Amino acid sequence: MTAPDRVRIHPAELSGQVAVPGDKSLSHRALLIGAFADEPVRVAGLAPSGDVASSAAALRTMGATVELSPADDGGLTGTVHGPLGEPDDVVDCGNSGTSLRLLAGIAAGIEGITVLTGDRSLRRRPVDRVAVPLQRMGARIDARDGGHRPPLVIRGGDLTGTDHRSPVASAQIKSAIVLAGLRASGPTSVTSPLPSRDHTERLLAHLGHPVQREVFRDGTEVVTVTPLERGLTPADVVVARDPSSAAFWLVAAACGAGTITATGVCANPLRLGVVTALRRLGAAVEVIERGSSAGEPVADLTVTPGQLAGATLQGQLVVDAIDELPVLALAGACSAEGLEVHDAGELRVKESDRIAVLATALRAVGLEVEERPDGYRVPGGQRPGPGTVEAHGDHRIAMTAAIAAVLGTGPVEIGGFGAVATSYPTFLDDLARLGGRAEVLA
Repeated sequence: MTAPDRVRIHPAELSGQVAVPGDKSLSHRALLIGAFADEPVRVAGLAPSGDVASSAAALRTMGATVELSPADDGGLTGTVHGPLGEPDDVVDCGNSGTSLRLLAGIAAGIEGITVLTGDRSLRRRPVDRVAVPLQRMGARIDARDGGHRPPLVIRGGDLTGTDHRSPVASAQIKSAIVLAGLRASGPTSVTSPLPSRDHTERLLAHLGHPVQREVFRDGTEVVTVTPLERGLTPADVVVARDPSSAAFWLVAAACGAGTITATGVCANPLRLGVVTALRRLGAAVEVIERGSSAGEPVADLTVTPGQLAGATLQGQLVVDAIDELPVLALAGACSAEGLEVHDAGELRVKESDRIAVLATALRAVGLEVEERPDGYRVPGGQRPGPGTVEAHGDHRIAMTAAIAAVLGTGPVEIGGFGAVATSYPTFLDDLARLGGRAEVLA
């Protein structure tokens, strides 16, 4: 699905229920981990996004069978299964950093050569934090710019298990090493300074290969995986909806747009950082549990407008809310005392330098913001005004600008809005259902 490249969003009152797309992190893993099964794994609820399409196309190039079609709920449904092997062409990951990093781990365990590349934005992102531990396991890897940036050339196979100590808490780094460990000799462990998303661990257990995970008193997380002796056990995987997409509507509600409920959202404790952050700011957030799906808890999330105070976000909470930090800046502006974010240096290496691009976008709609090396400070008592924002290829900046327009005093024109197709191609449709108004300009 595509999205218009240039739009104008108007101030509005919003209310109602919204069913955002399937969780993107879970959708990637449903496909990538499902391909370790030699029999079909049925998948449903996958995000109909460009990034997930990139994972599906990459797997086909590597020999997997992936059959997907649109479902009535707006997601994708179908089957995936392996085996995977040496691709007969370059593997294009599009704009998806998750696809590239996790496929690097998978390719490291495959005999032969795999070349991973992507679009211009992806080719600017660093890969050495994934490449170095995979090299220690025995993969031979080269990359552009002295080994730092894609394309990534991997000669895989004959891996040895490792005990990797990651300097940062990153689910993508951890998952790449764990997936390589499935094809290594001996166990593989990843130690991280703080817990990160455990979707890979949960899904492997759901498909019959439990992963040992321990979190110690000092916050250190250790994950250990043993090699696969045979393919994973097929089991249905229904993907819960994306809390990172729901975050835009939850922040809009918290800032006064109206009461909004996001239904069927993945309620993994490591994914509800946006709920914790909003509550810390003083927002009223109700979480109603709705069971579980493929090892992940599911819930409805409701936010009602109220008076926001102020907050400082750092440490584990920043890890849990890393993708929601751009739109949370608006909650800081709408609060009485503002918002400070620390320990978020990872934002510098997302689809854009997300701290710098966010600061530019906020200033473009008249908001004061202080950019910091590892975060930002947004003073309270502010309201967005009219303006023009360029998304610079970053879907979360484009949607943050749209919510700024909803909350503001005048329309906001957004260039590069087509980037939202990588995660939330139906954003404008949901905006309209909730009562918002957008003009398509190009």
